[in-house]
Amino acid sequence: MSDSFSFRVTHRDSGARVGELRTPHGRIHTPAFAPVGTRGAVKGVTNRDLLGLGTELILANTYHLHLRPGASLIAQLGGLHRFIGWDKPILTDSGGYQVFSLGASRRIDEEGVSFRSHLDGSLHRLTPENAAEIQARLGSDISMVFDECSSYPVSEEEAELSMQRTLRWAQRGRDRFLSLADRPASFDGEITNPGQAQFGIVQGGVYDRLRERSAQKTVGLGFDGFAIGGLSVGEPVDVMYRIVSGTTAVLPQERVRYLMGTGMPDDLVECVARGIDLFDCVLPTRNGRNGQLLTRDGPLSIKQSRFAEDPNPPDAACECYTCQHYSRAYLRHLYVSNEIAASTLNTLHNIHFYLDTMRRIREAIAFGSFERFRQRFHETFSRRSRF
Repeated sequence: MSDSFSFRVTHRDSGARVGELRTPHGRIHTPAFAPVGTRGAVKGVTNRDLLGLGTELILANTYHLHLRPGASLIAQLGGLHRFIGWDKPILTDSGGYQVFSLGASRRIDEEGVSFRSHLDGSLHRLTPENAAEIQARLGSDISMVFDECSSYPVSEEEAELSMQRTLRWAQRGRDRFLSLADRPASFDGEITNPGQAQFGIVQGGVYDRLRERSAQKTVGLGFDGFAIGGLSVGEPVDVMYRIVSGTTAVLPQERVRYLMGTGMPDDLVECVARGIDLFDCVLPTRNGRNGQLLTRDGPLSIKQSRFAEDPNPPDAACECYTCQHYSRAYLRHLYVSNEIAASTLNTLHNIHFYLDTMRRIREAIAFGSFERFRQRFHETFSRRSRF
């Protein structure tokens, strides 16, 4: 772990915890949620908007940035932070999930994955080693090791084969990351963030035995933090919670824990209770663009005709710019008129809701009242719209 990267837990309340993650580009107060800027931009909003909302971390994707505009160009222009004009922490996914989502357009072997670009059909190759190299060029604060993400449902035998390959790839990815850190001059490329950290990823499908083994072996490789991957891919919610509980029990207390791609608000609360520190998901931005606003009572579909004359804000308890200035009637008008402002205002609200939920979670843990917060949250929030 570099001198510019560290994590410490400051408060605990049962399994939930508050911490501070220090990176080369600033501190992240955990539990934290990262809006997703897949191609270097969070859809619908600007970096100025994100700063105004109090965003401390965003996620970008290695697969997409590798294909366009290319990691070498980004490195030439000073690294990802300078390229996108964002001076706070960035986490880059390795691209594993995107590659394995390509189906017939990709071929897996022991060395890595060959795939055809979704942009122009050109042939590309990702391996544990060059995934680490691409992220070194990008210069994110947190890089992810290249893994194999199995689908759901999958047999235990298939899940074990995938998990074992992920472990072999994790060793190779870790070795390459450490060699780049120890001997940067030997790299035929520019390392734009020497303080970059690398996280390992626990896989194993929905099988407790495989998850425990994966966690133990991944911890043994000495990563700077640990992620739980391969969830929120269609499995029942109670299964996801069981896997998270079992996995965090194996992960070291002194390392940050990241649950990849999980994002319903009640899932965030429940997984914080199980010891998770970091989250990311496209849900608040994607759903905002599609006319759904998340509120303390649950989702609100602004496109519905019953809001055509509604003078109320989306969420009366919300202090975001959207709720302080606009009515449901106006937001519906923007959406049905296909105005760009609809995506912006809906997304501003949803990101605020997520970040404010994380803030309230941190406060509850610090005051030792997380269980009361958790109960009240579930009493008011429903996945089914109450509007």
